[in-house]
Amino acid sequence: MAINVMKNTNSRIGKWAQKEGSAYAFISMYALMFFIFIMVPVLVAFLLSFTFFDTIQLPRLIGLKNYVVLLTQDDIFMKYVLPNTIQFAVIVGPGGYILSFVLAWILAQLPKVPRTIMALILYSPSMTSGVAMTVVWLTMFSGDQNGYLNSFLLGLNVIQEPIQWLQSPQYLMTIMIIVTLWSSMGVGFLAMLAGILEINPELYEAGSLDGINTRFQEIFYITIPSMKPQMLFGAVMSIVSTFQAGAIGVTLSGGNPTPQYAGQLIVNHIEDFGFLRYEMGYAAAVSVVLLLMVLLFARVANKLFASEQ
Repeated sequence: MAINVMKNTNSRIGKWAQKEGSAYAFISMYALMFFIFIMVPVLVAFLLSFTFFDTIQLPRLIGLKNYVVLLTQDDIFMKYVLPNTIQFAVIVGPGGYILSFVLAWILAQLPKVPRTIMALILYSPSMTSGVAMTVVWLTMFSGDQNGYLNSFLLGLNVIQEPIQWLQSPQYLMTIMIIVTLWSSMGVGFLAMLAGILEINPELYEAGSLDGINTRFQEIFYITIPSMKPQMLFGAVMSIVSTFQAGAIGVTLSGGNPTPQYAGQLIVNHIEDFGFLRYEMGYAAAVSVVLLLMVLLFARVANKLFASEQ
């Protein structure tokens, strides 16, 4: 009896392996890399957030102290970092996302050759944003009279002396938002363009018969519902890229922290405590808060664009 049961079990396992084994073999390397480079670091950061760790001595368990300090005693985080991050995310996230969709829709109306050229032009800043930021934007907003913007405004007599754009708390966040939107046409933009091009033209013909007669109605009732997977992917990529932004303010202003913390984002706060002060436990607690914020916004995006089963 036991032998028969074992034979049946082995037979079922063999059939399952024959049917599903190749699929699991294909994803095995990705699953392994995901576990090593995503799951393990997240778990380690979560555990370190409950410790005091200065990278020299062994981590010392302190419970929820890092989170208590972060939320009740860290004036820089509550007064500057958190409001800056929310402002930056609320403007750049939806703004870049909507801009990506609008430009993708416009390009989809063009013939293939000009569409390809324009898509490459729009996508290239996301690949070379670091170089372009140094060469173009630092020159554009240079604080001397040779800066393009200062030179232009001085020539029009709008200002009487050069403005320190990148060192002024009044202008730094605005400039960061402009530069980020300029370089936000990344893979999410390409996914939206591909999604629009894959829509069956017969859907638009059927829609016209049902009373859809304007471009806006086509976008709202046909285009967006037909490309929800691409919309979801674009939303997630926009959320992740927005919240992981941090180098932009440091690169533009030339230091961390930024002038009067005007461009200080949560990633800069993590770098400050983790790599400048070597308070890894506290930096891990801030990173956990950042992860929770990303998960919250990603959940909202999933509710909006996830395909109904």
